[in-house]
Amino acid sequence: MDTDTELLEAKRKIEKQASQIAGLTALVERYKELLRLSQRKLFGASSEKTIITGQVSLFNSETREAPSPEPEIEEVVVKRKKRRGKREKDLADLPTEVIDYELPENERACPECGDAMRDIGYDSRREIKYIPAQFVVVEHRQHKYACGRCYKETGTTPIVRQDAPPALISGSLVSASLMAHIMNQKYALALPLYRQEKEFLRMGVNLNRQNMAYWTVYCALNYLSIIRERLIARLLAENILGADETVVQVLHEDEKSARSKSYEWVYRTGGCAEHPIVVYDYQPSREYKHPLNFLKGFKGYLHTDGYDAYHKLPDVTVVGCWAHARRKFDEALTALPPENREDSEAAKGVAFCSKLFALERHFSGMSPEERYKQRLEQSKPISDALFSWAENFRGAIPKNKLVEAAEYLLGQRPYLENVYLDGRLEFSNNRTERSVKPFVMGRKNWLFSNTPDGAQASSIIYTIVETAAENGLKPYEYLKYLFERLPSAKTSEVEGLLPWNADLPAVCRMDISRRELA
Repeated sequence: MDTDTELLEAKRKIEKQASQIAGLTALVERYKELLRLSQRKLFGASSEKTIITGQVSLFNSETREAPSPEPEIEEVVVKRKKRRGKREKDLADLPTEVIDYELPENERACPECGDAMRDIGYDSRREIKYIPAQFVVVEHRQHKYACGRCYKETGTTPIVRQDAPPALISGSLVSASLMAHIMNQKYALALPLYRQEKEFLRMGVNLNRQNMAYWTVYCALNYLSIIRERLIARLLAENILGADETVVQVLHEDEKSARSKSYEWVYRTGGCAEHPIVVYDYQPSREYKHPLNFLKGFKGYLHTDGYDAYHKLPDVTVVGCWAHARRKFDEALTALPPENREDSEAAKGVAFCSKLFALERHFSGMSPEERYKQRLEQSKPISDALFSWAENFRGAIPKNKLVEAAEYLLGQRPYLENVYLDGRLEFSNNRTERSVKPFVMGRKNWLFSNTPDGAQASSIIYTIVETAAENGLKPYEYLKYLFERLPSAKTSEVEGLLPWNADLPAVCRMDISRRELA
């Protein structure tokens, strides 16, 4: 082999090794990104607030400028005035029990002169006393009446019974108040039945979880499902909705293993709806057919994340979620070493999105018509610049979190830009995601549903509980009210039981000033 051939072979070998080194280096950097993201998810804050301190240039993607100097920090001390009357307002609805501490008559002599002292008032303090719940057995005696004269003359007698309210479940011990309490504990407060069983036992009542599970499923499928059907009809009559889905485990599904995933689909009204409605829908899979069937007849705008099943729906204009787009750039920023974050390309992506959300906060008090106009004038030029900037990273190699974020943004562009079609639309699907959260928090406690009927019952109850809360009702009081009336309610009366009905008793309603705290 001559010298030139040897040199050529050595050169090719060096180039191959260099290529392998470059590939391995890129792979190491990729793993470092994933490690930093994993560490943040495990140990960091879940907030997506910007983690850089400098001001990022938004519209200079061609040249890399030095970061702007950090603003001077001025310490500001804010003195908040204590709101007068807050304690009185907090305690206004509670009964007051007064305990007077008075000196006995024989101890009221003055220690100086011995003369009798008179009462000149008192010092007081207040505290809240907790009275544990009580259980009472209610025996319904339906009296019967017979005619003695008819019996003497004919040997038979008519028997007349005084009417009594029907049992919630024939032959069981469950009452409207007990059923409402069990459901409120599990679905509003995320307390699974086995924990309730233990607490009932400590209080002296033996209610096993099997009975409670049967009562819950029975009452959901036979009573609350009627309300849910009305809510779905009202929901589909809207023209702006949101949709999302999350996993749920159901142990005994046909032709599926216990470890397989099922899904809870969530649909809700938009922010401009007159009456907020949240509907939960259990399905055994994440297939496109489920939103297709549920949203049959719906025509309008649908806020969603990037899941492509929603993009195939007929008569639906999908409005993408800018919060998801921002989240991708936030992950790209988090994946960088801390020293490389400031004025990075990932930081620019976050800054673009943060500017859009800052404008949305500014537009929040506007009418839909004015918001539509201002978005086109102020927000759209920024999003256009963001899409143009993101094109620089399309198909880039090696692929990293920044490239993934840019490609996700560009892939979702047709849906993200639909927010500019109507001033009533929202910049994110966060409203629906907040409605998914109660289900997710409950799932962390009760873990799974045993059967499809149980999963369906949970969907029905979450629908009632969360829609009630959205309409300013107390879930327990509303459920109790429903169970007192639904067993004997006529079809024509169901409309009057919906959570926004003005005729609902005042006890069902949450104090307006305390709704946000609840």
